[in-house]
Order: sequence, then structure tokens, then C-alpha cells
Amino acid sequence: MFSFLVSRECQQTGVQEDSEGGERRKLPKLKIPAQFRRNRKEKKPDQTAEDALDCVEEHKEEQLEQISRRLIIREEQLFTQDCPCEQDEDQLHKDLEALLLQIWMAVHNSFTSPSSPGELEVLRSAVASIQQQEVQDRRWMGCVNVRVPCWRPQKCLSNHNVLLQNMVQSRMKIAAEDDWSGTDGPSSPVKNEVLRMGKCLKKDLLTVVRAVMDCYPPHMDILNVYAGLYHQSFSARLTELAAPGLDVDDCSYVLLWVNHRYPYEILKHEELDGKVKVACLGSLLLTEDLNRLEEQYLTYKEDKVKLWLSTVLEKEEQSWMKGNKPEILSDYFFSPLAVDVIQIIQGSLTEFSCVIRDQSKAERITVHLENFLSSYKMRLEEFVKGNHRNVLPVIKAHLVCEEQLSEYISGQTGRLSEQQRQRCLDTLSALRDCGHKCFTCPIQAQVKVGFSELWTPIWLDRSLPVVDSVLEYLNQQLTDLTDLKSVCRKSLLHVIHQDVALKYVNRMMKARMKNREQEVAGAQRMIEDAQNISDFFTERGCTEASWLREMLFSIAEMLRLQDPGSVQLEMVSLVRTFPDLSNAHVLALLSLKPGLSAAHVRAIRRSVEDNRRSDGSANHSPPFFSKVKVKWISNKMNQMGLKS
Repeated sequence: MFSFLVSRECQQTGVQEDSEGGERRKLPKLKIPAQFRRNRKEKKPDQTAEDALDCVEEHKEEQLEQISRRLIIREEQLFTQDCPCEQDEDQLHKDLEALLLQIWMAVHNSFTSPSSPGELEVLRSAVASIQQQEVQDRRWMGCVNVRVPCWRPQKCLSNHNVLLQNMVQSRMKIAAEDDWSGTDGPSSPVKNEVLRMGKCLKKDLLTVVRAVMDCYPPHMDILNVYAGLYHQSFSARLTELAAPGLDVDDCSYVLLWVNHRYPYEILKHEELDGKVKVACLGSLLLTEDLNRLEEQYLTYKEDKVKLWLSTVLEKEEQSWMKGNKPEILSDYFFSPLAVDVIQIIQGSLTEFSCVIRDQSKAERITVHLENFLSSYKMRLEEFVKGNHRNVLPVIKAHLVCEEQLSEYISGQTGRLSEQQRQRCLDTLSALRDCGHKCFTCPIQAQVKVGFSELWTPIWLDRSLPVVDSVLEYLNQQLTDLTDLKSVCRKSLLHVIHQDVALKYVNRMMKARMKNREQEVAGAQRMIEDAQNISDFFTERGCTEASWLREMLFSIAEMLRLQDPGSVQLEMVSLVRTFPDLSNAHVLALLSLKPGLSAAHVRAIRRSVEDNRRSDGSANHSPPFFSKVKVKWISNKMNQMGLKS
């Protein structure tokens, strides 16, 4: 990424207080490059680098760029003479070496006191001096047939970049070797090293963008120079750490830094975002190494998620089979199974999103949720068939689990594919139906018997309170649901409400009206029954099924009407509200009106078919009539002289 001409190791001297308030530590001391020293054969015993520093110190009030400019003027004056004085040349060389040493010291101290105005001004002046010396190098390179100073070209910019590289490597090495034992840091040496290097990188880049960058001209793009050097250093060490055999826990931590923390928390930091040329940096690890680590992580995580889910289900099943009742929480039966499953999946997906690049691979995790739900449903169904004494408390607890899991999966629109999400919800719906049947099957049989007296003379003349008797029976049965969670109880009541309405309509469609008086009486009784049924469930918190009452009202209105045209309008309205109202159902309803001729029935049927909704997305009520059996309708149609 960056090419440099030389590379030198730095010695350790001096101290600096850690910016985090920790123990003071030694800093690398700048070793003066060879080209900044006088030629040994020309050097006199009493003239040393320290003497040169003393010379510069005499001008400490003078900025480095002013000293640089003055030395350049002396250089030009000296080397335009026909016979320059050797002593003056040696002195100029010595003064230039001292200046350069001061420049490198200023650059080297970029992170020592970055917020100090004095230090920043020295750095800015040093950078200006480097630019001046670069210009002077180019000037001498363009001269022909003239004597060029032996110290030209100085290559200050190249040596500046070498110094930055050494500084970055030294700072990252010191950060990696810091002893954090006894702190609340990560649990392994690898994690500690990665964390310390990452923190050093972030801190130094923010220092550059907040202070150092203003000391450099825009064309030097110093922020991206530093970003490239830190990226190079961090990448080299991570590549060493990511060698085959890395512990899986350390593997996930390295991936966390490579795929999330470094690109998002550092490079996308609000102060760095848009300023660092991220595309030029690339990934911290080679694709081959990254793929190997990701596969190691995914294989491990798949096995763990599968094991965790299996353990949760086995533990729950063992509790059922021992005859244990679930615990009571907030007055209702509760099982921790759903909470455990959600924590397993959510925790795994959250970690996955930070350590794996291709988010579509999350399916390798979520497929185990899908398999778990299938096993969960199957084992609960087998348990129900066993007729255990604790079946109802267990079912009550797992209706709560179903509600929690359904709510969680419904919200996972980004992490589960639509197909996978729907399969999971379908499985949970089947599990819920299994639980509901434990309560509804015994009730359905009694409701069917109770409704057998509907549309009989004793029902029509109100001498037998058919619906009131059924509702009284339901009231006794529903007292056992007080320890079922409220939201689950409402869902179950909704199902029971639909079952009651279904049994009511089933019995109605088998009735035969002999005259107009029975039609009117039956319509009135239907309205009363529909209202009583609706009030019964509404009082118990089931308010979502008002459409069932309106459906019964609509049928009653159709029975009450005498004019064929009005009957036709009511039937069209009904079929548009309930698209699953088939032609057979229409005929069954019309058969309740003996006053209609065959011609009227055919006209109404044609109108109904012509006015069915063609837009499948139009608003309509949930399916209802598709559950009403009408196999017997062919006999009625034959009696009326009609064909289906």
C-alpha cells in the first residue's frame, strides 16, 4: 500500500503518561538517520549533533520554517560563489542537520500533546519546512553544470513517511503488549491484544482528524496516510492471529473486529466517515483467511444452536411426562420454553450480524428454529394423545409459548426469509389449533346437541330457550380458563365463538320454512340469538368477532324480506362480504324462503355470480361459510327443480 525507502528500529527512552490515566510508559526515541549526520571524514572532533542542537536552540523563538528558509538562502548564496569556503559549507551542513532533527522530533511528538496549541504550531511549522526542503531538492535536480551540495537531495517527504510508519508500528506494538491483567477486559490473550490494538488505532485516528490534520496541507492527505499505515499494521497482526488452529471463541472476536467494529465503529465514526478512503483500504484479512474463519464460526454456531434448542425441548418434555404442572406466573400457567428459545435465536442472530459478511447465511442458524418448531408441535400432539392428567395445565402454558413465539417470528421480517417465516408461523398455528381442540372438542359436541332444537316450533314460539341453555353450559365450562393468559384466553374464546356461530348456521341451513309467518318469526329469533351470543362473548373480552353477529343479522334480514329484488340485493351484499359463500350455500339460504319461484332463484343466483368480488385484495370478513357443510344441498335443489 505504501512504499518506503528505509526502515529503522526505534530505541526506548523517555516517558509519557498514558492518555487513559494509566501508568507512565517509555516512548521510542528518534534515532537520527544517517543522512542527517555530517560525513564522518569531514566531521571535526569538536562539532557534534549536540552542538548543532545548541545552535538551533539559540533561535528557539524562531519558527522552524523560518530557520529552513534562512538556511536555504544561505545554501544558495554559498553555492553560487566561485570558490565557496569549506568551513562555511561544513557549518551550513551542520545547521541543516540540526534543523532536520528538530523537524523529526516535532513529527514524532504528533500524539504526545496533540491538544497543545504550542505543539501543534511546532508541527505545522515542521511540515512547512519539509515542503520547503522538497522544493529546494527539485531546484537542485534541475541545475546543470553546477556544483550541488553533497546533502542534496534531502528527500524529506520520503523520510517523513518512513518516520510515520515506524511511529505507527511502535505505537501498535506498545498497545498490544500492554498488560491488562486483573482488569475487566476480555477473557483471552488474543481478545485482549485485538482490543488494545483496535482502541489505539481508533484513538490515534481521531487525534489525527481533530488536531494533526490541520497542521498538514490538504494535498498531503495526512489522515489517509495514517489510516493506511494503521490499517497495514493492524492487518498484519490479525493475519498472524488468524492462523489455522485459532480457538473458536477468539475466532468470533477477530471476525467481530474485522467485519463490524473496524469498518463500522471506527471507519464510519461520525468524525471519520467520508474522510477516510475506505475503498482504498480493503478488508483487514485476505478473502481466503476470512472465509476460513467464517466457516469455522458458522459450523460451531450451527452445532451449538441445535444442541441448545434440543436441550430446552427435552427438558420441557421430561417435565410433562413426569406429571408436573407448569408454574403459575401472574395468575396464569407459564413455561419458560419460549423465552429460552427466543434468547437462543436472538442472541445467535445478533452475534451473527456482527461477525459474518453475508447476512443471507443466517438461514444456517434459523433453519434450526424451523426444525425445532416442527419437533415441538409433534411432541405436544403426542403428549395430548396420551390423555395425561396434567394435559390442560400444560396446554395452557404452551398456548402462552405459542403466542410469544408467533409474536417474535412475525417481527423477524429481515432475518427470516418470507417463506421460512411463513412456514414457522404455519407450524405454530397448527400447534395452537392442537391446544384449542383440547378445550373446544368437548364443547362442540354439547353445542351441537343443544342447537338441535333450532328452527322447531318450540324455538319459534320461544317456549324453549335453546341459545340461552347453550350459553349457560358454556359459562360453566369457561370458568376453567381463568388461569389461561388473557391474550390466549381471548384467542380461544374467538375460536369458540366461531364454532357456536358455525353450528348455528349449519342447523339453520337444514331447516324448512312452511309459510311466511315462520320466515318472519325465524328472522326475529335469529336477530335475538345473534345479539345474545355476541353479548356473551363480548362480556368475556372477545370483541374481535363482531362480524359474526353482522353475518347472522344479514341472513335474518334476507329471511325477513319478501320482495325478490330486495332479497337479491341482500344476497349480493352477503356474498361480497363473505367471498367463500359458494353457489351451494346461496341455494341453501334461498331454500329457506319457500315463497320464491324457481325463476326468482335463478335470477338471484345470476346476479350473485355477476357481483362477486374479482379483486382478491378487497376487504372482506374471514373465511366462514367454507366450514359449513352443504353436501345435502343437492336434494333441496332437486326439490326446487334447480341444478347446481
